[in-house]
Amino acid sequence: MDRDKRKKLEAKGWKVGNVQEFLGLSPEEMAYIEIKQSLANQLRKLREEKKITQTALAKLLESSQSRIAKMEACDPSVSIDLLIKSLLALGSTKGDLSKFVKLSS
Repeated sequence: MDRDKRKKLEAKGWKVGNVQEFLGLSPEEMAYIEIKQSLANQLRKLREEKKITQTALAKLLESSQSRIAKMEACDPSVSIDLLIKSLLALGSTKGDLSKFVKLSS
């Protein structure tokens, strides 16, 4: 959000902040969410690059299409280890995974 817009909103009584402030997340919780979101985004990107459907990936992982959709949507019921296992099944390397989890400063 640009500075002028922020000032106008604050002048009208609005509080402007970010997700971390709004939800009261610790830096560790925010880092966890960012890592999980990055892995989910990479899973979808890699699946699409390989031209694999969610159904085909589900079959490869012995899972369901709906579970793949939840993984790609970063559903809270999906664990980071499941995302990592899925990325590895699609051919990602440990080096790739380290790039995927790099956090923005």
